Amino acid sequence: MISDGDLQSSLKIRSRYNGHYSCMTLPRLASRLAKTMTPADIPTLSQLYRHDHTNALNPTKPKYEFTKQLNDRVSIWRGDITELEADMIVNAANSSLLGGGGVDGAIHRAAGKHLLEECKKLGGAQTGETKFTAGYNLSSKKIAHTVGPVYHSHPPQRAAQLLKSCYQSSLEGCRDSGGGVIGFSSISTGVYGYPIKDATHIALETTRQFLEQDDSITRVIYVVFSKRDEDVYREIIPQYFPPDPEHGHGSV
Repeated sequence: MISDGDLQSSLKIRSRYNGHYSCMTLPRLASRLAKTMTPADIPTLSQLYRHDHTNALNPTKPKYEFTKQLNDRVSIWRGDITELEADMIVNAANSSLLGGGGVDGAIHRAAGKHLLEECKKLGGAQTGETKFTAGYNLSSKKIAHTVGPVYHSHPPQRAAQLLKSCYQSSLEGCRDSGGGVIGFSSISTGVYGYPIKDATHIALETTRQFLEQDDSITRVIYVVFSKRDEDVYREIIPQYFPPDPEHGHGSV
């Protein structure tokens, strides 16, 4: 039996998210929201640097200058991207856009059958291309489906260009749909074989250059699944989003 209070709460939540939870029953909606991770729950780089008491210095010289305003807009989070509340999440899709293994399959399962129905109308996508759908049962309003390169199917320079296109087109799509919060899964670093460190450099540099020119995206959250990937991001990110040099903390 659903109480009047539960019903009113459900209606308020659905209104808040522009009705994109409307296809969910109230029990499923309650279960989804109980698992939701909000951007406010995830520390920014500025917060991580501020609370880093290890004094571990990254020996690599930063490629960019310290900019607090940018560090306030970037986060790393190890968790389940299907539980992230965002304006857009980025799915590491295959060229069919019809779902697959890994994060692609997880997103399709969590979003529900209506996502597959919309994806069938998109006609697939080329490597380096991104197409967009609604988020359906996810805590994200929209999904960017981007097709990363299979690393050994391209010369290294071409693979890098294609991977950069995935990040660039996803960021542009988020900007064009109103900006806000975007969550990235790690693109091409699973079965597609892209070396995680090389891919992380591309992800971070593309993001840094984009955020320097655009302020519509209020938060970029790199969502990693494994401790290995988290460690790589924490090692490399100070090169692109360095801490305040006066504080002397060079890792997160």
